Amino acid sequence: MDMPVGTIANAGAIVAGSLVGILMHGRFPENVKRIVFQGLGLSVLLIGLQMALKMDRPLLVVFSMVLGGIAGELLRIEDHLESLGERVKTLARSRNALFTDGLVSASLIYCVGSMAVLGSLDDGLRHDPTILFTKATLDGFASIPLASTYGVGVMFSAVPVLLYQGAITLGAGSVREFVTPMLLTQITATGGLLILSIGVNLLGFAQIRVGNFLPALAFAALLSFTPI
Repeated sequence: MDMPVGTIANAGAIVAGSLVGILMHGRFPENVKRIVFQGLGLSVLLIGLQMALKMDRPLLVVFSMVLGGIAGELLRIEDHLESLGERVKTLARSRNALFTDGLVSASLIYCVGSMAVLGSLDDGLRHDPTILFTKATLDGFASIPLASTYGVGVMFSAVPVLLYQGAITLGAGSVREFVTPMLLTQITATGGLLILSIGVNLLGFAQIRVGNFLPALAFAALLSFTPI
């Protein structure tokens, strides 16, 4: 079984970028921290919007978000994610109040998107980690402002990235026939709305429980095989 080289590089880039961001954290005056936070929120909004505009089946995305949100609320996914984040925070002996927010938000940003899926499949099927190397560069730079705002929790998001992308790479052969361009488009569009929600939270416009919308990605994949 081949090592998921691209995913390992991706996780390493997140850790490296986070370390830089953590070192920079205490060097910013309050007004600079605020403008960095706002710039980060606007950038995340733009990334999410760019992904969401790829939708070519709006009804499918609407159904996915509604059904996914209901499922997430019933399963209390956000509560479980926060609880897990708090346990990791305790193990890391961190006193940062934003640790869990950083871990959850960064994990969603890095794991939701076509590059994560396509890159992992490419690495597994064709042993070509090029897409994941590109993603690693982007995620590494994104980790700097994220970690300067949220702290060490962002660095721990490398773990879910390693597990999620690594699992796709190692299991690529068994899912290849199901991963169609149409399926990726719907997942990307739905994932874009989740990323948009993170940007809304960062800017303080509302407090959306983004974790509870995670099942929307599964519904988007399933509904892509229907005529909706």
